[in-house]
Amino acid sequence: MISAKDLPKIHHSPVVIRNFAAGPKKTDCVKKITWLLPLVLTTMFANAQKKNDRKTLTNLQQHINYLNNDKLEGCRTGTPGEQLAAAYISSQLRQMDITPKGADGFLQTFTISERREPTGTCAMSVNKDPLHVGTQFIPLPFSAGKSAKGEALPNVNEPDNIWLINVSELDTGHFKSRLALYQQQTQIAAQSGATAVVFYNGKETPEEVNGWLAQNPPLSTIPAVWVNADISKKINADDASAFQIELQVSLEKVKHTGTNVIGYIDNKAPKTVVIGAHYDHGDYDNASGTAALLEIARLLKTSRFQHHNYLIIAFSGNEQGLSGSKYFTTHSNVELSQINYMINMDMIGQLDPAKGLQISGTGSSPGWPAIISGAAARETKLVYDSSGIGSSDHTSFYNKNIPVLSFFTGHHSGNTGNINYNGALSVVKLVYDIIGKTNSMEKLVFSSTPQATAKK
Repeated sequence: MISAKDLPKIHHSPVVIRNFAAGPKKTDCVKKITWLLPLVLTTMFANAQKKNDRKTLTNLQQHINYLNNDKLEGCRTGTPGEQLAAAYISSQLRQMDITPKGADGFLQTFTISERREPTGTCAMSVNKDPLHVGTQFIPLPFSAGKSAKGEALPNVNEPDNIWLINVSELDTGHFKSRLALYQQQTQIAAQSGATAVVFYNGKETPEEVNGWLAQNPPLSTIPAVWVNADISKKINADDASAFQIELQVSLEKVKHTGTNVIGYIDNKAPKTVVIGAHYDHGDYDNASGTAALLEIARLLKTSRFQHHNYLIIAFSGNEQGLSGSKYFTTHSNVELSQINYMINMDMIGQLDPAKGLQISGTGSSPGWPAIISGAAARETKLVYDSSGIGSSDHTSFYNKNIPVLSFFTGHHSGNTGNINYNGALSVVKLVYDIIGKTNSMEKLVFSSTPQATAKK
């Protein structure tokens, strides 16, 4: 990563040799100095390399520890934790004197979705015990915003009362989705005079049902809610009698936004390289990739690789269909035709020497194999995947006919003790060296690849 030309110049003082009878000849001293000089340079180079590696390792640990902090809530898109992470990444880029390139400083915001969400007045109780909205009960997205109250019995469906519908007894065969089934059953109940519907014994998780709120089906005329497994057990108990149920459904449309963090190293070059990583879900997903992104940015800022400009992008919205990188590629303030290639780092913190480092996108340009082989260290096992399509943000650039590479070592937990920091350092050095190999090359040629989807 550091060449001899990056080292300080060595100034040699004149050598004074006295003519001692037993002393060495002047030519012998010159030969000895000439022989020692490469050794001195090699030692200095090795020491500088070790010092730089130690700094990178320390910084990687600092970045990952911060992004793994519980207060960041996993850096989930649209949360206050995401904003804290974005502020941290921005501050690091600012300290490196990297130019902001977002719409608002380093930040580029984008809309992920508009969804209906429960308001503060949304409530439900069973036998006067209040239930927690979002976990124990969840309004369905087609639910009417109304209240209902009654004494309900399972499988006893009376007009002008709340219906309790056992999902496990329904015929689900000809429905495209469970949501469509619930919508049809609610319509039947409303036409039969029900004042509300409570679905129990559904096999869905609360996360799945909450996800339905991003959909916008036609609204029903009565409230409809889903209850979780614990509440279902109470309703389904053998000794269960009538249940006093009160509910108030109140939903509002909420717009969710994500934030990309974008920095720019402007070398006044005609071509630009994009280096990216996603930072959402940082606690167990990609704190390592984001940390590596920051370190590569730091190295490039002071490097001699000045035949490219560099866009440094920490993407949000990866877990929402790559929405952050998709938004960037349609709202870039750098012409896409100027982008030479894109490098992506997704979870590079758990390198297993036996399994190796996976590099995807090697078929997206005919130039990649020679470049990678010229930069790769022999001690690192590499596993190649030619496809430019996968479950990470390089896909958004590949779909714009831009050559890509994506680096991946496998899953790791949020426990920073499980992170292989030396492995992460080796990925940083490999990516940096690949960038160096392309410094004086012509623009890479794009080529399409088999459309296989890589597993994450």
